[in-house]
Amino acid sequence: MIRTETIIAVKNIPESSEFYQNLLGCKSEHGGETFEILTNESVVILCLHKWGEHEHPTMENPEKEIGNGLILFFRVDNLDQIFKNAKKLNANIEREIHYNENSLKNQFTLRDLDNYYLIISE
Repeated sequence: MIRTETIIAVKNIPESSEFYQNLLGCKSEHGGETFEILTNESVVILCLHKWGEHEHPTMENPEKEIGNGLILFFRVDNLDQIFKNAKKLNANIEREIHYNENSLKNQFTLRDLDNYYLIISE
């Protein structure tokens, strides 16, 4: 089996962790100020890494454009609940729930606290 465990650089690990936990209903498996692992049913769904820590060349400079060429795509079975969670968080929702003619699924789009572009799809 091959599986990706996406790591994104963020300004504030605890705040971003709380955002994703409240949005997606996932849980913290690591915690801390420099790195976080978020899981759902023991499967890693996203890792958060503090900008400038551990000398990773693509995570050193937060002044460069964040997320250019990147979409964080989450497939979920509780789209309506996650949309409600996003509203409660006052998340920057770019497009409300709509039907995507390409994927033949309902989805919505938003930005996280670090301006990453997220698609939440059923």
